Amino acid sequence: QVNMVESGGGLVQAGGSLRLSCAASGNIEEINAMGWYRQAPGKQRESVATISSNDIIKYSDSVKGRFTISMDTATHTVYLQMDSLEPEDTAVYYCVTVERLQAYWGQGTQVTVSS
Repeated sequence: QVNMVESGGGLVQAGGSLRLSCAASGNIEEINAMGWYRQAPGKQRESVATISSNDIIKYSDSVKGRFTISMDTATHTVYLQMDSLEPEDTAVYYCVTVERLQAYWGQGTQVTVSS
């Protein structure tokens, strides 16, 4: 079992920045990838950014150039630096860890961007 603890959400004005963190703990032997998804009210959950154990990074088109994902393999922590935030970024953000090909999800953290 792998547990995920997220932090860093909140309320910010458009154009501002936030940094999300998510630490994985528990029975960890091999992390394949970590990442962030988000779900806005009335919409499906969508991928925001992912990073694999061999540093392959993918971003959704809507956040390219504004968000940066990074991972600390020593502490099993994934970060999402969000800059130039827009009201459209408002959503619950979920971190995910794929450990030995099994996905584990965090509880979600609210990000609200005011115009």
